[in-house]
Amino acid sequence: MAKGKDYHFFSKLGISVKNKAWYEPARRAFWSDPNRLMAVKAIFAIALLAVPFMLAGKPVFAVTLALGAVAGALSETDDHPKGRIKSLALKVFSFGVSSMAVQLLYNYPVLLGIGLAVSTIFFLIVGGLGERYRGVTFGAILVGIYAMIGVPNSPIWYLQPLLLSSGALFYGLLSLGLLFLHPWRLLDEQLARGFVTLSNYMNEKARLFPSDKKIQGEIRNRLALLNVQVVEALDRCKEVLNSYSNALKDDTPLIPYLRYFMLLQSLHERAASSHERYDVLSEDPANQQLMEGIGQLLKQLAEATKKLSYSLLTGIPYRHPVSLAWTVNALNDQLEKYGTESNQQLSLLITNLSRSNTSLQNLNDEHQRSLTPRLAKDDRSLLQRLTDQLHWDNPRLRHAIRLSLCFLIGFTIARVFDLSKGEWIVLTSLFVCQPSYSQTRRKLEQRILGTLTGVVAAVVLISLLPTLAGQSLLMLFAAYQFFIWMKRNYSVSVIFITIFVLSAFNLTANQGVALMLPRLADTLIGSALALFTVRFLWPDWQYKRLPSLLSDTLLKNLGYFRAVLNEYESGETDDDFGYRLARREAHRADNALALAWQDMQVEPKKQQQFMEKAFTLTYLNHALLSYISALGAHRGQERTSDSQLLIFSAEITKALQQAIQKLTQEKNQNPALIKNMLKEIRLHIDQSEKTIEKQQFILLYNIAEVSGQLLKQIEIFRLDER
Repeated sequence: MAKGKDYHFFSKLGISVKNKAWYEPARRAFWSDPNRLMAVKAIFAIALLAVPFMLAGKPVFAVTLALGAVAGALSETDDHPKGRIKSLALKVFSFGVSSMAVQLLYNYPVLLGIGLAVSTIFFLIVGGLGERYRGVTFGAILVGIYAMIGVPNSPIWYLQPLLLSSGALFYGLLSLGLLFLHPWRLLDEQLARGFVTLSNYMNEKARLFPSDKKIQGEIRNRLALLNVQVVEALDRCKEVLNSYSNALKDDTPLIPYLRYFMLLQSLHERAASSHERYDVLSEDPANQQLMEGIGQLLKQLAEATKKLSYSLLTGIPYRHPVSLAWTVNALNDQLEKYGTESNQQLSLLITNLSRSNTSLQNLNDEHQRSLTPRLAKDDRSLLQRLTDQLHWDNPRLRHAIRLSLCFLIGFTIARVFDLSKGEWIVLTSLFVCQPSYSQTRRKLEQRILGTLTGVVAAVVLISLLPTLAGQSLLMLFAAYQFFIWMKRNYSVSVIFITIFVLSAFNLTANQGVALMLPRLADTLIGSALALFTVRFLWPDWQYKRLPSLLSDTLLKNLGYFRAVLNEYESGETDDDFGYRLARREAHRADNALALAWQDMQVEPKKQQQFMEKAFTLTYLNHALLSYISALGAHRGQERTSDSQLLIFSAEITKALQQAIQKLTQEKNQNPALIKNMLKEIRLHIDQSEKTIEKQQFILLYNIAEVSGQLLKQIEIFRLDER
């Protein structure tokens, strides 16, 4: 929360800027976009490092320092300032060792090739120890490749290791200084990203109100993928919160951020919940106005969460939109007009969204500040994390071996055929080779497209800007745009990093234009190597993973369902850690299944087995999770005393266990169990006199119905698999 600290900093310098007309808009623009802030930090560091040496006629010094700063920025981790200091020290040391080893072994290609392969495996395994190590080790590999490319232009053997490490150190100190001025900035950014992803999810879900059956599939598929982004954002928030918690002796300053985090989780559960088949509700003309109103309410909630994100980034106090209360009241009035009894599903949905509105409205209530919820932590020792990776089935070890093989083959090709700047083959493989075939395939297409466009653009721009000043500005502009687009669009970011690299080498050796065709050839070779190794070395085709992914997902959904039932039986507690953990595990498993289906679409045709079945199972599982979320979202209404509700819940649990056993042990199912239960639940819905009790039976009916559909589809899937 940045406001005030900026002015305090300028006041120390004796500069009064607070009352300047330009100050507040400039301050908001600077802090409101994390990508822009990252780009400004990087370009400021590069400019301060490179421009003086450019003016002094030492372009090699300038470009090498700039590359060190770029590597430092790319390997930056989201850590508490104390942790960032440790990370920076480790980074400078590893950068120095990596570049020095390359410099000393450059004229001994056999040793350099072996060292490159072995160090790649080492760095990637160390990177698996935690987020702090992951960024540093990636940067060390990148700097080693930069050093290989720059050796021919380095006049002294120790110059590159010194300059690359110094560039990273300078950027790190600059970033660290900014972080000390705003020590909570990392938390603000991660929480803001979480609220933005949730806003996108809500906006997409608003399209369901109203909607027909044809468009429902498209929207729900899109929602499943957006849900992946929300859950990933929640995980990143948790990691940064844990980083700060570990560094602080007193957690009191963290309480406001924990409250934001709990709000984000609560809003996500309500947004992810489904109360009925919305296409069926949309078909009833009597529901049309209510459905449109619900869609409008979701859009307004999405806008409110985006405003909260902006508030976190800029420090401007969050003001809850007055229009939200008006919309909620209008919907409740309309619901009362039509009668709550005849619109139980819509009543549940409106109640759910009304609670989201209330949560946002009461965000700053003082009585919430005392709550300090526990967060899940990885309590394994570093040794345990290391040994967990050292077996052949571990995806990270496999990826490390694949990447090292890519590097070794690429390096051999470059040396055997004496390719000019052939080390770019290795650099391309670093960015293209990913842990799975589908990820590699996407990166390959984006990399080739971006490089091709970037090379053409660079040649044209270098020709138009032949002077030292012009090309220096081009290099700085390209670096700025690269960091702006890095997390938005990979293809666009590749265009600008290609322009940056070509303009940099044109400054050092006047070879930027001459390297156009070699650069394209190296990109194609490096990309092909990455695809080849992932395609033929431990290919992890998604159809083979489908049974285990599905059983794990159902197991996690079952755990979530049990946690919800426990909340209904015993009531909510101040710190529902077990419940939150079960919910997060269910969403992670659902994301893994959704991503597997998405990845299957870009795999080779003959590996796309069970594509339609995978889609159906993914769709039904996400529906099951949404219905359980709806039951969880309403758990605060009142504790249930209806024994029949608990009996039905036990039968649903049994049905889900049957589905898991069918996937893992080939046990027979009893489809009549669900059919009979659905009839009994429907009877209780019709006979229930209490509104809340009836609503609980409706939610349970939805869970039972989709569980039955899953049982049926799993049976079909198992028959097809044989």
